[in-house]
Amino acid sequence: MTKTADTQPELWVVRHGETEWSRAGRHTSRTDLPLTSDGETAAKGLRSQLEHVEFVTVLTSPLRRARDTATLAGFGTAVHEPAMVEWSYGEYEGLTTPEIREHVPGWTVWTHETPGGETPGDVGDRVDGLIDRVIAGGTRRTLVFTHAHVGRVLAARWIGLPPSEGRRFRLDTAAVSVLSWDREARAIGSWNA
Repeated sequence: MTKTADTQPELWVVRHGETEWSRAGRHTSRTDLPLTSDGETAAKGLRSQLEHVEFVTVLTSPLRRARDTATLAGFGTAVHEPAMVEWSYGEYEGLTTPEIREHVPGWTVWTHETPGGETPGDVGDRVDGLIDRVIAGGTRRTLVFTHAHVGRVLAARWIGLPPSEGRRFRLDTAAVSVLSWDREARAIGSWNA
């Protein structure tokens, strides 16, 4: 029997709620910030979008903002998944893009080095491992609570693009996306809803 889009594993991706640094546009990887009150409200609002969907596996980045989003959305027993931790920005942690561009004109995380941090390929390798496990496991639906840049790389890799093409997938706080199938091809089911 050939698998169809209705039987292939789906990967539901939720970006964590707002933090002070996400509101300010600061690159936040390993700094373990709490949600703002608006972020908590948005995370609670995810419950109505997700409570009627059956997930076999629920994963979360081990960072507080993702864990708290999972809990407030009704998934307090989500399993910590280290592959879903945010891109490491190294020396650029806590800086905004305009601040970095004062020293490195035209800098983007997608095209330039992040001293002491990860490359797009590093992040791509992490998410490829998760994608492989989700597909090999054959689980109908996996839900993952994660972060902006790693979630964007996840989308790019799901459809076979290089990690740097994650730049084409905007991902807002507390947004829900579905990585799905079109017949035998992995496809974006919905994005940034």
